[in-house]
Amino acid sequence: MNENVWDYQSTADRLASVDLTGYKVEATDGSIGKVDKHSDEVGAAYLVVDTGVWIFGKEVLLPASTVIRIDSDEEKVFVDRTKQQIKDAPEFDREKHLGDPGYHDELGAYYGTNTPRGGPDLGAPGRPMA
Repeated sequence: MNENVWDYQSTADRLASVDLTGYKVEATDGSIGKVDKHSDEVGAAYLVVDTGVWIFGKEVLLPASTVIRIDSDEEKVFVDRTKQQIKDAPEFDREKHLGDPGYHDELGAYYGTNTPRGGPDLGAPGRPMA
């Protein structure tokens, strides 16, 4: 298992020569949009996904570790999160957050501890899990 949320999982079969821009992005429970931008920088790889009408035209930043499979024939990227987990992630603003180490730390903590890759989601202290 990959420990860094900013690196692709081995199952993704990521080929650096393939431009993912325009690929559809599929959460575990349906489509969330299309790749608008991506980075393959080692230790800092990510996808910026344009969610279209799904969450009112906002963009979301997904660490590379959320990608479980890339289908180049169908031009689809599959991630191991639900739509709700992605929607609940720290809000992304391209102008403020791309290249912001503090935001990357916050997002990395969210995706690193949010199930399924970071282990069990234990909820907030003192509150039972749903």
